[in-house]
Amino acid sequence: MSYKNKKDDISFYNLEWDTKYFDVTCAKVIIYRPLELKEWEQLLVRFKDYQFISIENRDSEPVNSQFIGRDTSAFLADVNIQFVKKVEGNYVIPGNITVHQGFKKNDQIVDMADFQFSKFTEDPQLAKRGGDKVYLQWLMNSFEKSNKYYALSWEQQGRLNGFLLHSYSENACVVELIAAAKSSTKRGIGSSLFRSVEYHAFQRGIKEIKVGTQVRNMAAINFYHKVGCKQVGCHQVYHLWNI
Repeated sequence: MSYKNKKDDISFYNLEWDTKYFDVTCAKVIIYRPLELKEWEQLLVRFKDYQFISIENRDSEPVNSQFIGRDTSAFLADVNIQFVKKVEGNYVIPGNITVHQGFKKNDQIVDMADFQFSKFTEDPQLAKRGGDKVYLQWLMNSFEKSNKYYALSWEQQGRLNGFLLHSYSENACVVELIAAAKSSTKRGIGSSLFRSVEYHAFQRGIKEIKVGTQVRNMAAINFYHKVGCKQVGCHQVYHLWNI
C-alpha cells in the first residue's frame, strides 16, 4: 500500500520486499516540504504501525529535522546526494563496452558486488538482519529482467572488469549500481561505462541521466562530477526503529 497526499507533499509506502527480507514490518515516508505540526503529528501516529520506518527528508529541511530529533528516537543513517546529467548530444560508445537488456546471471558480475558504503550495513539493526547481502540480492533480482540493462566492460581476454546496472523511468535513465573489478581500478572503466550509457540513452531519446550516492562516498561523488553530472539534491535519510 502507498499513498500521496493531495498536494504530493508526503509519500508513505509499505516496503513489502524489505519486510520479507529483514523480517520486520517496514515502511518509507518521503517528506517533500517543511511540515506543519498537525501533519507531523499525524505521521507519528502512522509510525506506530511499523517496526522500521525510513524517513527521507527531501532537501534536508531544518523544520522536519527538528521534528524528527525532538519527537522520535530516529537517527541519521544517510545523506543521499542526487546528481543529474542532461543528455544533449550524440556520444561514441567505447569499443570494449557492450549493453544488454535482460542479461542472464553472471558470476563475474556477482563477484564485483562489493560496495563499501551502505545504509544497510551502517545501521546495526539492518546489518544483523542480512544488510550486507542487500546489494547482492539487488543484482540477483536484476538478472533476466526486461526493464534492467547492463553496460559491461570487457578485457581482451574476454573477462569482465566492470558493469553499470541501469533502468529507464519517466524519460530518464537511472544509474542503479556501478562497479569495477578490484584488479582493474583507475583505468577509466567507470567513465567508459558511463559514456556508453549516455550513448544508448541518447539513441532512445532520453533527456537526462539520474544517479544518487551517499555523502560519505567521496570517490563516487568525485566520479559523477568528473563525468559531467550536477548535484541537484541533498536528502537526509533517518531510520526509526520500534522494537
